[in-house]
Amino acid sequence: MTNFSFDEIARSIDHVLLHPALTDEELIKGCAFAVECNCASVWVKPGFAGFAAKLMRGTGVAVGTVVGFPFGFTASALRCREAELALDAGVDEIVASIDSGKVRAGEWATLRADLQALRDSVAGAVLKVIFDIGHLTDRRIEEFCSLCNETGADFLVTSSGAFFPRPDSGECECHGATVEHLALMRRTALPAIGIEASGGIRILDDLLTARRAGASRIATVSTRTILEEAARRLTVELEKRAEMEENLDA
Repeated sequence: MTNFSFDEIARSIDHVLLHPALTDEELIKGCAFAVECNCASVWVKPGFAGFAAKLMRGTGVAVGTVVGFPFGFTASALRCREAELALDAGVDEIVASIDSGKVRAGEWATLRADLQALRDSVAGAVLKVIFDIGHLTDRRIEEFCSLCNETGADFLVTSSGAFFPRPDSGECECHGATVEHLALMRRTALPAIGIEASGGIRILDDLLTARRAGASRIATVSTRTILEEAARRLTVELEKRAEMEENLDA
């Protein structure tokens, strides 16, 4: 028996439209799809954010855009300015990439100043922080989550989704949301901070597993696949219930 509704699944999804090759026409269609399904939000490229904000106004679907994406290498002041420009354009959510190298090195004073500057720049709007947990030890994940408890973030996001070589092995891979890491983040972050699973969420069962592990929001490019499967399972369950009722009445 399913333990979800279609709306519940849809409202847990941030529909990601960040592929660099997407055209404006494809972005418009993607935004329309997010509205049709009643997703929580749509993430769009910064250059398209202002148009998307106008397009989505009044739909109930928030608009998010990225700053310092995907690696968080740009100077803190530049990311803050990116965030301010996006908010001026009407964006609801800022998704900020943090330099995972600084997290691996434990450069907490630099990261604290960076996160605080972002929080101040995004005051009154939703701030989501990406820190690519696949390159971090459990200890560093805990320490970074604790730092975000101090500086303030609305969501902690597990991955940028970008593929690049690991510094230790040279393997080109992208580790997203594992059950263990999501559970660790959920235990460490304050209850008011949401955990967002990103990277590797491609089918409905991935989403359901992430939710059970502690994620309250899912960032994915596979929204259509996930929602089609959710609708299929719900339809099958309704048909089975109807059949059982017919058998009882017979």
